[in-house]
Amino acid sequence: MSATLLSVEALRVHIPVTRGVVLRRTTGVVRAVDGVTLDVREGETLGLVGESGSGKTTLGRAIVGLVPPTAGSIRLRGVEVSTLSGRGARRARSELQMVFQDPFASLDPRWPIARSVEEPLRLHRAGDRRERRERVLELLELVGLSRRMADRYPHELSGGQRQRVGLARALALRPALVVADEAVSALDVSIQAQILNLLQRLQEELGLAYLFIAHDLAVVHQISDRIAVMYLGQIVELSPGVDLYREPMHPYTVSLLSANPVPDPSVEAARERIVLPGDPPSAAAPPPGCRFHTRCWLRERLGDPEICRTLEPLLREVGPGRSVACHFADEAAASPVTRRAVDLAGGRA
Repeated sequence: MSATLLSVEALRVHIPVTRGVVLRRTTGVVRAVDGVTLDVREGETLGLVGESGSGKTTLGRAIVGLVPPTAGSIRLRGVEVSTLSGRGARRARSELQMVFQDPFASLDPRWPIARSVEEPLRLHRAGDRRERRERVLELLELVGLSRRMADRYPHELSGGQRQRVGLARALALRPALVVADEAVSALDVSIQAQILNLLQRLQEELGLAYLFIAHDLAVVHQISDRIAVMYLGQIVELSPGVDLYREPMHPYTVSLLSANPVPDPSVEAARERIVLPGDPPSAAAPPPGCRFHTRCWLRERLGDPEICRTLEPLLREVGPGRSVACHFADEAAASPVTRRAVDLAGGRA
């Protein structure tokens, strides 16, 4: 087992809700991330999945220092980085980089791509102008782009090419961990495959670790060693990817897998699709008890246990490398609904 590279413990990011123009006052907080604990090991890919609004992007931004945490700990190789400032913060940020979802919005349209890739090198005073230029050209080749593209502008590139530029920029300072925030969601399926293959090749060549944020479970399954499932600001299940797809233990994970199409007509016809009622509750006013209980299909089948409505389940270890936050995880794993919703035998769902 590889050594732990990044350790996040009890992390909270609460965003104030304010009213008023002249006399602004705080009327509440949005609990975007509310007590997340996880770790990323050297050279591994940890997938992070969940529906929109679950807090995935906010968690990723907090890890790389773009959003200040309200409470909790973020440690890189045992060193607390959330409270660093000055030179220490600059050094830590060189180790933690991010690839953003929109490859066009994340690049300055007025800059040629060479300048965008060079910017982190310039800010960190890495080499002189000639050395930085050569490093930029090397990075473009590393991500599969021609050196001749260095002086082109973002609008002259395709979406896949722009995302490769974003990846080259993230790799400029030789980071240990790259947070990929929906890095392929805006791309065509064929281009997605190319970017995923590129990420895996770079991981092997450079020894990178990834926190891969996505909502497409098929993509996450392809690239991830372990998968964390997030709902309403909290991790509800954490498991090796193979185990999660073959035997999900949280009702929310089961519902996500049931919505993921399987490229096998006979399997797809036999599966049960779970449609969750309503929308996720507001992160500004999460429900008491289990945050998923207002939409949980298992709770209804168990006769609406009071514990689901009153006691918040803790993320507990249920097996080697497996943790789940559900009072009835065993019942969820053994439920006929789970077996009908997920292709357990092949783990293809």
